[in-house]
Amino acid sequence: MSQTADTIPVRPEEAIDEQKLAEYLHGKLTGSDQPLTVRQFPGGKANLTYHLDYGNHEYVLRRPPLGPVAPGAHDMGREYSVLSVLHQAFPKAPKAFLFENNTDIVGAPFFIMERRHGLVVRSEMPDEFSKMNNAGARMSMALVDTLADLHRVDYQRLGLETLGKTEGFIERQIEGWYKRWTAAKHQEIPDMEALYSWLKSNLPDSSHHALVHNDYKLDNAMFSFENPDELVAIFDWDMCTLGDPLSDLGSLLCYWTDPEDPPFFKSVPMMPLNASFLSRNQLAARYAEKSGRDISRISFYHILGLFRLAGIAAQIYIRYVRGQTRDKRFAFFGEAIPLIARFALDISRRE
Repeated sequence: MSQTADTIPVRPEEAIDEQKLAEYLHGKLTGSDQPLTVRQFPGGKANLTYHLDYGNHEYVLRRPPLGPVAPGAHDMGREYSVLSVLHQAFPKAPKAFLFENNTDIVGAPFFIMERRHGLVVRSEMPDEFSKMNNAGARMSMALVDTLADLHRVDYQRLGLETLGKTEGFIERQIEGWYKRWTAAKHQEIPDMEALYSWLKSNLPDSSHHALVHNDYKLDNAMFSFENPDELVAIFDWDMCTLGDPLSDLGSLLCYWTDPEDPPFFKSVPMMPLNASFLSRNQLAARYAEKSGRDISRISFYHILGLFRLAGIAAQIYIRYVRGQTRDKRFAFFGEAIPLIARFALDISRRE
């Protein structure tokens, strides 16, 4: 198959030993007896994702980022264990074929999954949808409807009941992200301490649980080339666990942009600034309609999502500061972290 527009030549600092990989995979995947071409998917800000092309068969390789990673983060074995079975009940999840824990092949544990074709939407509206005046609304509804579908999956039938502990999930999220923030912070940010205290003091009744993606957002979704109503895949399952489903909705809201957001959020949007996208309130209402869940405390989950986002940004930025990645996209994260924290704290004060 020809090289596609969604891949680039492998970045030199993120290169893998292609010959060693080809020898390892020979006979393990359909078509792997043919010559292998490796390219890279340029999107994403943490795990590294490569396109494996055998001519008539394509695959995707996922591995953790370069350098030391936080304990429990970027868990390829976990992602493989989910994707090896989830596709049976939730077709939007790509199928995983094999996992390798031996770091001698590509320098880290990795797994291989199926290749899906479609559009990943980031800060710009794709040309295929730009002439549709309601494409944003249609993508919004498809995204949140799919989230409600995920939360209905019977994870016990798939053998995923040991993926996480449901009791105390929100408390563990708060403590876990505070610990990660403390380990990765490049400077003291008092607003992060204030947020941590607010979250601990305002815990909701979190008695419902489901299979949660744990990083659900627009650019982890792939849409059909022709139809913004059709989601063809959800990616990045390495943090998937069992927990409070509203945490997924809060994660989605924290990556969303509303017209009244502070200037900083609109200057570095994680979605197209297009008037046809649903607002955060409309997204939450649509989820409530599709799932039947009570969303009266959704602001807590939005704030938790922003607290977590600041922690993720800190983990990425400290790798950039230490020279473990040279990706210039990460240079502004140092400025972003305090602004994310201040936005979350402002929302908490309104609560």
